[in-house]
Amino acid sequence: MQIYRQIRDQITAGQLPPGQRLPSTRSLSAELAVGRNTVESAYAQLAVEGYVASRPGSGHIVQKIPQLALAPRPGTAPKARPVPPPPPAADGLLCDFQYGHLDARDFPLNLWRRLTAQALAELSPEDFSVYGSGKGDYSLRWEICQYLRRARGVQCAPDQVMLCAGTTCALGFLGQLLLPLHRHVAVEDPGYPNARDTFSKCGFAVLPVPVEKDGLDVAALYSSGARVVYTTPSHQFPTGAVMSIQKRRRLLHWARQTGGLIIEDDYDSEFRYHTRPVPSIASIQPDAQVIYMGTLSKILSPGLRASYLVLPPALAARYEQQFDDHPASVPIIEQKVLQLFLGSEQWEAHLRRACTANRKKHDLLIQCLKEALPHFTIHGENAGLHILLQAPPPLGENTLISRAREQGVRVYPVSRYWMNRQRYSGDMVLLGFGSLTEQQIRQGVARLAQAWGGQ
Repeated sequence: MQIYRQIRDQITAGQLPPGQRLPSTRSLSAELAVGRNTVESAYAQLAVEGYVASRPGSGHIVQKIPQLALAPRPGTAPKARPVPPPPPAADGLLCDFQYGHLDARDFPLNLWRRLTAQALAELSPEDFSVYGSGKGDYSLRWEICQYLRRARGVQCAPDQVMLCAGTTCALGFLGQLLLPLHRHVAVEDPGYPNARDTFSKCGFAVLPVPVEKDGLDVAALYSSGARVVYTTPSHQFPTGAVMSIQKRRRLLHWARQTGGLIIEDDYDSEFRYHTRPVPSIASIQPDAQVIYMGTLSKILSPGLRASYLVLPPALAARYEQQFDDHPASVPIIEQKVLQLFLGSEQWEAHLRRACTANRKKHDLLIQCLKEALPHFTIHGENAGLHILLQAPPPLGENTLISRAREQGVRVYPVSRYWMNRQRYSGDMVLLGFGSLTEQQIRQGVARLAQAWGGQ
């Protein structure tokens, strides 16, 4: 396309006058050190648009372009091309402990480009002429099954896997799938606000269940009367609590005893530091009523928007009936690239690199906080891409945020994650570290110590 644009611009600017013959495809490809097919494609596009004409024995001849197409009428100014607005100013921020962002340096851009080129070469025009399966490409779902078996011990078949454009999209599908069967859903409190908001919009009555140091309070779940529960056991959001194996088994017992359904969002399971991951709930009892949720975005890019559900066989059959004609929610080219990536040795290598890079940042953040703010309490360490920081009295959430901002550092409130605000002590902030450099972490914590009266 670059060759096409350069020649087109030369023709419209008058640098290549009508009647001039373009260089042969052979000579131009040799001059530019590109494949002959590339030049032939550029010439063909120029011919289609009328900039050149192909004549046997004469090659490609520049055509006369009407002046009306080249310049505006006399006395009128050319229409200005819209210019995108500049990005918002950073407002003097030295360090933004934003949660949910990743370090751009960790994205395997060159590999992604190669896999995209390979995907385009392998896909046919027919692949782009249809909406595709609502569950997602079968080959990608098969690769997801292999990955889950290796990484999380989840045994499943491709027919149980459903690809979605992000976690919120997946929760929306679940809401539509489950609402005819259930009216109440229990969620962790504090917990992921998008989950409770999505369930509420789908028509569920959302019931808050407290979170203990080792995860969801199962006794309170029994008392709630709910028969569906949404939980993030690998790294509870936002507290960072890891559900113990004992509590995971108690939760499975709850499902068996009550006929309940567990929605296991295996959030942050890829990022476990210094200890081995606890087995996923879905892997402990393969025939249990567990819907397993995962994402490929967290390990690659938030903008990728590729999550998946693993449905129990009965719900998978119900999905086939209810969403049989539903189009794919993830673009086919993106699905193909992901399938190639997951099926290559590069996937495991990328996981190791990403985990190592974020472990170093995590360890540095914890070390800096303990040295600079020894009277503060850290919650949720050794996993994930964020921690909660609890201040000693009398500092409260709003004071922590405003004083940090005065020092050029942004930290984030925690209160919005509680449904029952009376349970919240009001003295915590959330710090994400996935997108920061080590220097930013050091400088940011040093500024926080100044803001909050640390050592």
